[in-house]
Amino acid sequence: MTSSIDAVTRDWDGLTIPTAGTYALDVAHKRVGFVARHMMVSKVRGEFKEATATITVAEDPLQSSVVATIQAASIDTTQADRDAHLRSPEFLESENFPTIEFRSTGVKSRRGSEFVLTGELSIKDVTQPVELKVEFEGVGRSPFGQDIFGFSASTEIDREEFGLTWNVALETGGVLVSRKIKIEIEGEAVRQA
Repeated sequence: MTSSIDAVTRDWDGLTIPTAGTYALDVAHKRVGFVARHMMVSKVRGEFKEATATITVAEDPLQSSVVATIQAASIDTTQADRDAHLRSPEFLESENFPTIEFRSTGVKSRRGSEFVLTGELSIKDVTQPVELKVEFEGVGRSPFGQDIFGFSASTEIDREEFGLTWNVALETGGVLVSRKIKIEIEGEAVRQA
């Protein structure tokens, strides 16, 4: 006898994955975070509190796609002054460029439950190609009857390639804020259709 969860999952090359369909990022179970180095000696972590994404799981999983929108003004590093500076024209200029956009362009490779997702990231008025290392975390059904799957993803970008060039040179050498920014995403997606 087939269980109800079996009806929305499938085996694909040894991995249990969702059947084809459209999924939305669960806003209550997501983190869109980043890490930057400060003064070349420590790490500052932050996140964007408001983000949405639509994930289309295709019949051929390698043809699946993602479209995501992040509200730039929702940046939060737990320091109000720093957050205001990051929203300012010296960084994200969130008043004139309210969203950060990501659109996938393909799946480059797969190894077990790990994938490399290619895409285009747009910050302010600059779009650059990026590669996300994505780990499929599993599929299930919530106590509320929702079909879900979990994932994590990461990449590293050079912020100056997106026009985020503000910095201060340090007397001891180096700069106040690193050029390289690590992006860390954790989330659950909920079936829509």
